[in-house]
Amino acid sequence: MSAVLAVLTSDPNLLRCELHRLEGQVRLQGDTRANAAGVGAYADGEVLMRRFSSDEGLTPESLAPPQESGVLLCHVGKLPLGVSPEENTQPFRVRRWLFAHQGALEGFEHLRAPLLEALPEFLRRQVRGATDSEVVFAHFLKRLRETGRTEDPRLEAEVAGALLAEAALALDRAAAKAGAVHPSLLNLVATNGQVLLATRWGEAPLYYTRLEGTDHCEVCGVGPSTPETQPSVGAHRRRRAVVVASHLKRPAGWVELPPGATLAVGGDLQVRQLPAP
Repeated sequence: MSAVLAVLTSDPNLLRCELHRLEGQVRLQGDTRANAAGVGAYADGEVLMRRFSSDEGLTPESLAPPQESGVLLCHVGKLPLGVSPEENTQPFRVRRWLFAHQGALEGFEHLRAPLLEALPEFLRRQVRGATDSEVVFAHFLKRLRETGRTEDPRLEAEVAGALLAEAALALDRAAAKAGAVHPSLLNLVATNGQVLLATRWGEAPLYYTRLEGTDHCEVCGVGPSTPETQPSVGAHRRRRAVVVASHLKRPAGWVELPPGATLAVGGDLQVRQLPAP
């Protein structure tokens, strides 16, 4: 099983600090040794992408981009032999949207052709790899396109979250209709740099937590003895973040998302949990 980590923070300057706080809480190694890891972030209106050939040495803090960013999405997994890492490493990106999928769409080998046929032509052209995950992403984007708000920076987290959950439900039903014996595992995480969405569809756990401000930061050297006049003290006290993760080292303080539920977090960093569609 692959691993997913996503962070939405109130202060882009302190993303590395938030990632450092996760060092003893989450792990980036899944159930098998990874041969493909990807990280997506945002800086100055641009989407930044990095890829790694294994999970060796990866820690939350090592994922921090060189530029400030308010959002980060990481996926660590194993690609089949012969599959191009360039085209198949998650997270996938279309315009400002980043997307990661943990799990598998049951019976995908039989579903691929009809699922691609059901997409608008421009989305069909976006699918360059061989994985079910990229097709799942395209079906989420199809629903976004139907609202006419794919590029809307004011898109409400609840609206986008509901569309993500609807995509998971529709694809699972399509798999069952095609004869899949087992339910699909579709843990989906998506962001456009403004909202953070996570749908748990299946038995594999998905967790979230809130990180509140503090006056202690090893990365920046902020501690109880740091003068109150230092701007970094106030910045660290005001910071907040919401984190989604699939693999934990320490579950204390984390909430497990119920099966079928969707987490929707907007720019206000308020956590909203949507029930199964």
